[in-house]
Amino acid sequence: MRILVVGAGAVGGYFGGRLIEKGEDVTFLVREKKQQQLKEQGLVIHSVNGDIHVQPKTILATNEPTPFDVVFISTKSYQLRDALTSLERFVSDYTVIIPLLNGIEHMEEMKAYFSPDQIFGGICFIESTLNDAGEIVQTSKKNDLVFGEWNGKVTARAKEIEEVFSGTKSVFQLSENIQKDMWHKYLFITTLSGVTSLMRSPIGPIRDTFEGRTYIQQLFEEIRMTMEAHRAPISDRVVEKQMDTLDNQAPSMKSSMLRDIERGAPIEVDHLQGFLLLLAERYGIETPLLRLVYQHLKVYERNLNM
Repeated sequence: MRILVVGAGAVGGYFGGRLIEKGEDVTFLVREKKQQQLKEQGLVIHSVNGDIHVQPKTILATNEPTPFDVVFISTKSYQLRDALTSLERFVSDYTVIIPLLNGIEHMEEMKAYFSPDQIFGGICFIESTLNDAGEIVQTSKKNDLVFGEWNGKVTARAKEIEEVFSGTKSVFQLSENIQKDMWHKYLFITTLSGVTSLMRSPIGPIRDTFEGRTYIQQLFEEIRMTMEAHRAPISDRVVEKQMDTLDNQAPSMKSSMLRDIERGAPIEVDHLQGFLLLLAERYGIETPLLRLVYQHLKVYERNLNM
């Protein structure tokens, strides 16, 4: 099975690297600068789950069109449109596309661009970043990728993909309810990114103070009410379960959004917090803390572009 990973950053590079390590046929669709870096240095991953140093196959958007069986899209939301345009020449009728973006809004954009039948749901749980040398640094044991048919069916093609993804040092899990999985991840990551970015702190110091913990729970609840008003498929007691998950995170854990802010990079505020605010306004849900987080992040964006 021929696998294409769009982007070779902290997420796509990591999971693509694990598949290469296993022996799968993986190619990265990258820009010229990244292609040159990979040719010179290789794909380097420093991980608590085992280091990797391989020489990956790469292509540019201008390469001759060649279809792939499975495509991972691991870009940021603000890069999605360009990614879809670059990807078009490498997609055939039988290609399965698995996005690994946070949030949910991108699913409709992708289904409008390609056939909805080609689009799986997908999420990942990993704390990884790029160091100054462009190498991937993965610092916690969890390195899970969850994927599945949007309608929840366990099809023959889904089982075939599951078999190809098995046997790596990562956890690739086939889900029978990927929509619920994605909404739960959306709830968690929007809260985590919101409070850590607002307070410019890893989760530990926020979580371990009374007021900080109160803010976390309030933001969880505002987003939960918004999602329930939208009839998103979320579970009962989801906030309680996600607070338990958050309590089990290392005190030093930072959201990827906070890491982006610390290095002066663009952020996904409109894709994450912004989309939820639009839903809250549609259904008349009061979300004062979510609105404060959003305004704070928009000021960061304004200062970034000055």
